[in-house]
Amino acid sequence: MIKKITIFPFILFIRFYQLAISPWLGSNCRFTPTCSQYMLEALKLHGLIYGFWLGLKRIFSCHPWGGKGYDPVPLKKNKKSK
Repeated sequence: MIKKITIFPFILFIRFYQLAISPWLGSNCRFTPTCSQYMLEALKLHGLIYGFWLGLKRIFSCHPWGGKGYDPVPLKKNKKSK
């Protein structure tokens, strides 16, 4: 519950970007899923701190000399219980 509350403002901002700003910029993302969709998935899966870090890394790698193609959000690693 707390996780959802903390990421909610970020999700609102990203959705606003996707609906209001992105259509004006055109389809320029080099990756699949797009950087904004990647950020949403990372926040929902990994939470605010690590999800935001993954999203920022992805955005900063989205340039002409960066990568391209299919780049999914990494899955959570299972912690081994003793």
